[in-house]
Amino acid sequence: MLEWFKSGKSLPKRYVWEIVLGAYEHFSKEESLVDVDVEDGVTIDVIGDVHGQFYDLLHLYSLTGEPSDKHYLLMNGDLVDRGSWSIEVILTAFAYKWLYPKFMYINRGNHEAKDMNSTYGFEGEAKHKHGDQTYKLFAHVFTTLPLATLVSATKPPNVKNSKDILSPEGRKRFFIVHGGLFSKDEVTLEDIRKIDRVGKQPGTSGLMCELLWTDPQEMPGRGPSKRGVGIAFGPDVTKRWCTLNGVSGIIRSHEVRQDGYQIEHDGLCTTVFSAPNYVDQAGNKGAFIRIDSTGHQEYSQFEAKPHPPIKPMAYVQGGLGNMMM
Repeated sequence: MLEWFKSGKSLPKRYVWEIVLGAYEHFSKEESLVDVDVEDGVTIDVIGDVHGQFYDLLHLYSLTGEPSDKHYLLMNGDLVDRGSWSIEVILTAFAYKWLYPKFMYINRGNHEAKDMNSTYGFEGEAKHKHGDQTYKLFAHVFTTLPLATLVSATKPPNVKNSKDILSPEGRKRFFIVHGGLFSKDEVTLEDIRKIDRVGKQPGTSGLMCELLWTDPQEMPGRGPSKRGVGIAFGPDVTKRWCTLNGVSGIIRSHEVRQDGYQIEHDGLCTTVFSAPNYVDQAGNKGAFIRIDSTGHQEYSQFEAKPHPPIKPMAYVQGGLGNMMM
């Protein structure tokens, strides 16, 4: 399939539906907060936004390796829109989910949503390549994607730091979510787990919206979002939430970082972004984060790869639109 995609061919619609429905079978059984334990000898790579940049995704997968019983992948939302190979990206990720449901995980991003897909290209691309009904299938399956993943190390940390916030069992665990934290302090992991997400769009308020849309800020407290949706949350908000929930750190995506990643909020909030040279003009590196069974994190950066001469947002009427992520 990957070779087929690289040569510019489209899959027959029947195979597209089989892959999407195969992945759907697993997403629909997962809770809104998925628990992933990283056992001894296992690693998991956290991948940020890839935004339809298929040729960069191929390079990224060559660095991470495919999902396996010793190496899991977690894609943290915004697989589609902007880049003009969103179908190829999402079908590759969904095929891995169908094949390896316990080794491949995908969180929903704010772009796995109808209003964004109609504006930023995925709807047009899906209809162009596979027809209206196929787009509607994707739109529903996007609502079954989990909203966050709790990655738990199964061994105590190699180096114990007095500042570390650990789980009740004395282990590191990381809350992986596309956007970030909330407009109120007392939200628990259990509250997130119980969100009724299937069939629903993120909207402009509430827990689902905030999980997918919020951003960190340098100032303490909370502030207005630069996006007009969600909020911005400060380092004190992050520390209180991590302490309340026994979480060692938040890993989120949703924003370009020139180095591909940035560690913020006194080490408690890390942004990872995996679309290098975003929309062919940002000049940024991509990155991914590898976590092992002790909770140790390793950061890897990569550069953009050449792609065929199709511009970003090729399937959007009226050109590039605005650049809000």
